Amino acid sequence: MTDWLLSLPPYLKYVALTWVPWVELRGAIPLAFQQGEQLYLPLILLANLAIFWPGFYFLELVYHRIPEGSWLHRKLERIRTKAHPFVERYGIVGLALFVAVPLPGTGAYSGTAAAWLLDMEPKRAFLGVSLGVAIAFGLVWALTAGVAGVSTLWQG
Repeated sequence: MTDWLLSLPPYLKYVALTWVPWVELRGAIPLAFQQGEQLYLPLILLANLAIFWPGFYFLELVYHRIPEGSWLHRKLERIRTKAHPFVERYGIVGLALFVAVPLPGTGAYSGTAAAWLLDMEPKRAFLGVSLGVAIAFGLVWALTAGVAGVSTLWQG
């Protein structure tokens, strides 16, 4: 991790890390545990939820300017392809499940992009992404807390 990020005040450190695509809360929660700063966990959740609205309208403004065949265009089309079966079959719940998988390539950014690319109504899309973020938060928190607890037992 870069020194400049660790030198930020804790609240900014977790917001900045949470807003990094492909890192999001999957990286911020374990760091908060490692640093003994679990009191910032609610901030991590809120920062991850805050990704939706700027991301949704950013795509509205710039998607048509992204050159077809470019890396970003291909990435967005891959997100559409991956999320489409979930959203087509289960709607908002499908979008939530897509976002909830705590692996790179899913998460708030990908869910927001999928919702926009699949022409979901913004309020319903926000509900699906928010539900998925909350589930992912719970999963990553539980896994991190479990690993931290086992690690403490081994050391003690």
